[in-house]
Amino acid sequence: MAAAALATLALVCAVGAWRFTRARWTYRAPHVAIVLWQALGVTWGLAGTGALLGYALEPYDEGVLHGLREFAASSFVGGRGLPQPYELPRIIALVAGITALAVLILVLLAAGAQTFRARHRHRTLLALIAREDPVVPGVRVLDHPGATAYCVPGLRSQVVVSEGALKLLSADELSAVLAHEAAHVRERHDLVLLPFAALRRALPWSRVVKDAQGEVGLLVEMAADDVARRCCSARRLATALLRFGTAGAVPAPHGALGAASSAVSVMARVERLVNPVPVLPRGIRYAIVAFSVVLTSSAPLLWLVPY
Repeated sequence: MAAAALATLALVCAVGAWRFTRARWTYRAPHVAIVLWQALGVTWGLAGTGALLGYALEPYDEGVLHGLREFAASSFVGGRGLPQPYELPRIIALVAGITALAVLILVLLAAGAQTFRARHRHRTLLALIAREDPVVPGVRVLDHPGATAYCVPGLRSQVVVSEGALKLLSADELSAVLAHEAAHVRERHDLVLLPFAALRRALPWSRVVKDAQGEVGLLVEMAADDVARRCCSARRLATALLRFGTAGAVPAPHGALGAASSAVSVMARVERLVNPVPVLPRGIRYAIVAFSVVLTSSAPLLWLVPY
């Protein structure tokens, strides 16, 4: 039964996410861990809603996707009507499944629209108050005494530093911080974080969702650190993060990605930069990516499987 398989898959993803928030091998391969986190999130959403719809549409014997088509045809286009018997629990499951799916989609769209509007407003503000500086070509400089460095991702992405950061950091530390922000821009880490922010809005009471969002945020920062230390000193990036922490860095605006986040994540990143751990073996990384692909494709396939 596809509904039972989807329910089992959703439960596996929920338990996996709960255990995954406590894993520390992720620090050895943050890019791979981010892929697995995305697979868990997408699969959980599709499997959870699919389980409800699968149970509700079981009388059609067509599977979830084709069952929805048959339900629409029989209910709204003057078709053969609902199959009999069609019990109240199935009707409740159908309403709950469609509502949950609609909420997930709408919350994702709303979170994206809010973030994009915030970035547009901030770019407009930067055009008025930020300036170019030959010391940091291609970077917008804010005349602000507080120390901050962040990027505003998008089609017209911008990296921003404050005058306070320029005075606080040495040349090597500044180069490392800018390389970190450039990595955020190139790899579009904002798109990685968006679904988890949307899920947090949909389920604000869930501790697992809160922990997952925090863990993915930390992994995104570590992934940018890894890119930055390919061309810059890891120790200089670590000292820059510590300087931001001791100076009371100004937080990045909504929709932007900052170099320094919470004190806990900064210390975890500094420890990783100063005392690097071995990278996961290539075979294990490939296996995790392959598992993520299989996991992500399993829920859509179960939506298509007839009973």
